[in-house]
Amino acid sequence: MAKVHVVFRKEDIDETALADGKIAVVFDILLATSTITAALSFGAASVIPVRNAEEAREKASLLPNGSYELVGEYEGRTIDGFRSTAPLFLQKFCPGKTIILSTTNGTVAIRKAMHANHLYVGSLLNGPALSEHICRRHASETIVAICSGSSGRFCLEDFYGAGYFISCLLQCGVSTRDLSDSAMAAWLFYEKYKTENAGKTVLASSRVGRWMMVHGLESDIDYINQQGVLPVIPFFQKTASGGEIHDAARCS
Repeated sequence: MAKVHVVFRKEDIDETALADGKIAVVFDILLATSTITAALSFGAASVIPVRNAEEAREKASLLPNGSYELVGEYEGRTIDGFRSTAPLFLQKFCPGKTIILSTTNGTVAIRKAMHANHLYVGSLLNGPALSEHICRRHASETIVAICSGSSGRFCLEDFYGAGYFISCLLQCGVSTRDLSDSAMAAWLFYEKYKTENAGKTVLASSRVGRWMMVHGLESDIDYINQQGVLPVIPFFQKTASGGEIHDAARCS
């Protein structure tokens, strides 16, 4: 069966090790990977993750007018000329569009992990669908759950999201014997706070969660806290110009 490990921050990603046949799953629960999962469920054609606003505008210049939406934040502030990354706000702009997404942490983590053998995006929203897909397609490969963190800092909500994903993997047949200490720690933390009310407490008590509560985004936290409600399986597909994220469930 698969071995499972957790990386606590994007700065700790070993790009060389990932390229050696690893399966990477990136978590930025508040907000990037939850936003990506939600956007695909809302009907976005794909999501292009970029490192910064400049790269986002470069990608946009290559696409037909009206075919895309620029979405992004830097250090929590919506980038000028971009849409907000809050999933519920973004919902009406997604259908049929390519979402070009720039965030401080999550999209940077995705780009750092892009040389993994296979790269997926995880959230609380899609844990069962994602874990079942990975266990079916990559039963004997090493899985690295990557917590994006926040500008070099550990993030409680990403750790919780990774723990939920590991819980789902265990339900699919992965053994606790195959968890590294970091994976075991994430799973045990999730198990202690796995109820819906406790999960919201974890998200809302985190540094980013407190910021969201102050800025009137409690409804987005409630949305993101819904465990396993979406069948979306976001996977990163490399392209000549970098890569984009599609829904494997939609492509199969």
